[in-house]
Amino acid sequence: MPEAMHLSQRARSAVFAPLAQESRAEIVARRLSDAIALGLLPDATQLPSEADLAARFGVATVTVREALTTLRHRGLVETRRGRGGGSFVTAPPDPATSALLARLEEVSPRDLRDLGDHYAALSGSAARLAAERAGPDDLARLEEAMKDLDNAATARERRRAEGQFHVEVAAAAQSPRLTREEIRLQSEVGPLLWLALDDGDAHESACTAHRTLTRAISRGHADRARTLAEAHVADAVGLALSLRRQAQGRRA
Repeated sequence: MPEAMHLSQRARSAVFAPLAQESRAEIVARRLSDAIALGLLPDATQLPSEADLAARFGVATVTVREALTTLRHRGLVETRRGRGGGSFVTAPPDPATSALLARLEEVSPRDLRDLGDHYAALSGSAARLAAERAGPDDLARLEEAMKDLDNAATARERRRAEGQFHVEVAAAAQSPRLTREEIRLQSEVGPLLWLALDDGDAHESACTAHRTLTRAISRGHADRARTLAEAHVADAVGLALSLRRQAQGRRA
């Protein structure tokens, strides 16, 4: 059964926004695979038809067909024939915490801080624009995403809810390009940054950060929203670095 999702249509639509003219099938495949990794396209979701995907992305049908072939080879999509057929998402299970910790140890502290700087800049800009542009529907989606993290019980649910909250902030900025970059970064580094949410205190701290940021956005406090978003990412990087040191210490 597909997981229940709580993401806005604006966030989903960024996945299918037209590509630039120089785009190729691999870019289509990457955008779809990022969306699958983040949960924007949950397991068992039926994708639009090849013709519909081609129209949404602004590419030829053959380009979409090549992208779907790539995703099938990666085990992310399966195609069923006959009545009720089509292309369906086959999302892989989230990596276990132990596997994510192993990945975290492979990232140097310098690279992790650099990723954090890049992500903080993106997150801060999205929060500032969201405070300036978000409408009632955007704010309602942020409230829902905020509650999803409050109610998340497992480490997997917390990581997923954290990432989806950030996507909703970017979607509320009403910039498809910014939202796509948020999705890409969440897929690339999000699971590592949110590893610490397995800890109860870190989870509560993240929930508080989300509530404070949502309030700043809803009140139109753009500068404060940016500062809060950047601080939230900086805290996550600090916790990830601490987890990395602890993991290495246990192996020493």
